[in-house]
Amino acid sequence: MTVNIARRQIVALLLCALALVGCEPVEQQSNASDILRQDLTGTFEPVVPGKPLSFPQDHLAHPGFRAEWWYLTANLESDTGETFGVQWTLFRFATSTEKGDGWKSPQMYMAHTVVTSKNKTWHAERFARGGIGQAGVVSKPYRAWLDNWSWRSYGDTPFPGQLEFADGAMAGDLTVSNQGALIYQGDNGYSKKHATEDIASYYFSAPFLDISGSLQLDGKSYQVKGNGWYDREWSSVGLSEKQLGWDWFSIHLDDGSALMVYQIREKDAKPYYFGSLSWPDGKTIILQPGDIRLTPMSFTTHKGKNYPLDWRVDVPAHQIELKVDVVRKEQWLPFVFSYWEGPIKVSGSHSGQGFMELTGY
Repeated sequence: MTVNIARRQIVALLLCALALVGCEPVEQQSNASDILRQDLTGTFEPVVPGKPLSFPQDHLAHPGFRAEWWYLTANLESDTGETFGVQWTLFRFATSTEKGDGWKSPQMYMAHTVVTSKNKTWHAERFARGGIGQAGVVSKPYRAWLDNWSWRSYGDTPFPGQLEFADGAMAGDLTVSNQGALIYQGDNGYSKKHATEDIASYYFSAPFLDISGSLQLDGKSYQVKGNGWYDREWSSVGLSEKQLGWDWFSIHLDDGSALMVYQIREKDAKPYYFGSLSWPDGKTIILQPGDIRLTPMSFTTHKGKNYPLDWRVDVPAHQIELKVDVVRKEQWLPFVFSYWEGPIKVSGSHSGQGFMELTGY
């Protein structure tokens, strides 16, 4: 009972801290995009252009900023031919810039773990307050954790590292190694989120991960291996009041390159596009808004939400014309901040696989 009460209290605090209406009642099935829309300029640290990313420091938390995440997706195959998508995300939110120890810490954490097969999804969500040892990110050696969900390494960076999680009928023990360079999204890590307003994040990726290990699902064990994608992003204001949410695609193409395309939808305006095309040797082409075309081809409805699942992704300057197909349609994740997230396959000018995330619908 104590654990359940603590969890509800943390959920309530998160919703109060992040809801646009302050601490008025809000439904728990909020849009994921709400966490970045509230304008607290002048309270938290701003994201400014020209500030270089610094490692290994930027692998750790940035408590002066309002929100950030450590985000891993993976497309894996078992030694008996089954395919799985894995998503593991650790979120940090700050309710204020005040410093405090123990239960007075304003830092809160949320984590999501999702495993997807062709026929089923296993998912879990957890919450914790920073400052009491239940969650955090530390170095020497590196460790990012919430309860028994942990990404750890023997050095001061996440790679090579070991990801471990367990919840009910779902568990995993995965080795993660980076086979390419870190990719700085946007202008050397300064990633704009709006065409005219001063809204941005710091954003870098590791698109070329090798992943291997084991999954335990409904009492059955699978030895798996495949590729993965890691994103790190932090900000204090991530969306404008009129921006509704985003559609994000990370794709490993059959020519060895990695494509990321992103649109942020806005009411009564065209979406804002950005992205990148990168290679393991560090070569990166930053895609500008005019370089990208994202076209929804069909929509589906789930519990009153109408959202696109079939897409066309075009980057004409690089002869990329892709048809996006989801592995499993039933991927609307019923978390506190709900969103669609799942593995995809692409065909057309290239073949490949990756992940898609849809928010704000």
